[in-house]
Amino acid sequence: MDLSLTAEQEMLKSAVQRFIQQEYPKETLLEMAASAQPLTSEPWRKLVDTGWLGIIVPEEYGGEGGSLTDAAVLFEELGRGPVPGPHLSSYVLGASAVMEGGTSEQKQEWLPSLARGERLLVPAVTEADYSWAEEDVQLVARRDGAGFRLDGTKVYVFDAESATHLLCTARSEDSNEVGLVLVDATAPGVEIRSLPGFSWNLAEVKLGNVAVDQSALLGASFAGGWDSLQRAIARTIPILCAYQVGACQAVYEMSVDYSRTRIQFGTPIGRFQRVQDHIINLVNQLDAARWTTYEVLWKLDTGKPATDSIHLAKAVGSAAYYEVCNYAHEVHAGLGSMTEYGLTLHTAASRTLYHYLGDPRYHRRLLADALGL
Repeated sequence: MDLSLTAEQEMLKSAVQRFIQQEYPKETLLEMAASAQPLTSEPWRKLVDTGWLGIIVPEEYGGEGGSLTDAAVLFEELGRGPVPGPHLSSYVLGASAVMEGGTSEQKQEWLPSLARGERLLVPAVTEADYSWAEEDVQLVARRDGAGFRLDGTKVYVFDAESATHLLCTARSEDSNEVGLVLVDATAPGVEIRSLPGFSWNLAEVKLGNVAVDQSALLGASFAGGWDSLQRAIARTIPILCAYQVGACQAVYEMSVDYSRTRIQFGTPIGRFQRVQDHIINLVNQLDAARWTTYEVLWKLDTGKPATDSIHLAKAVGSAAYYEVCNYAHEVHAGLGSMTEYGLTLHTAASRTLYHYLGDPRYHRRLLADALGL
């Protein structure tokens, strides 16, 4: 198993790292967090113009045609920010859902515009119980002539306020099957309400008697829609984990630097055993996230069975980011809680991403199923 990066991936890593340092300094990230409008910023427009965000879209549809590891290299550097925006929700999960479940016509229509950022397709999956399980999808699609009417509410939808379109999981009133429906975010009956206090522009989305055509069904029918979403999630999880790895690395570096420069009782606090313990715990979490993430990327890119590794990486990665921030706050004490210092950007992100695409408990259960336990 060779987890080393290729020369091209190292070049991409260096280029993205320079871009983030130049366009997304701490001050810019703090301004974005305060305004909760990452898409209106000049750095976001520059990021879109690089073409990097379309990295997983095949070249025939106007993307970069990169591997999942290529995408992970990009997103690991974005995680160091942490850079906000619909990069994970639209460019990765939304695009992957179209690639996995769309018809040939839908792929031709949607993927080029998604790769260029002209459309932002944000999946709206979770509802009141905040579960990523099929049985908890209650949004109803009722037959209405040649189309459908949608009624229900989605909650904790990432980047909903930034979306041009929503990809909603909906349950057919006729067949009880769960499919994927493309909905214009400005359509009559769609109400999007911001949920402040989280990272990534989380929102509640209400759909009240929203009319959609038959062509709005991804894949042209409800059958198979949920399965295509699961395949898209399986492709997205390793990239999300890479984002969390980059974030963990940034928090680690921040904590080590502080432990070397903060003087207490005439000596750097990094010489105190309890501070060293916190940093060692932080390193252990970082390493666990990194190696589980790159193992599953290697398996997926080489065509090896990876179901168990996907669930393991998500369980480990989300818990690691959460715990790394906890240990970092122990190292920094009161300073780490000051907004202008920057650590709280990661703290908020770690809590928000903890549950995205399923929390560690959910994925440990799926891991046990995959292993036949």
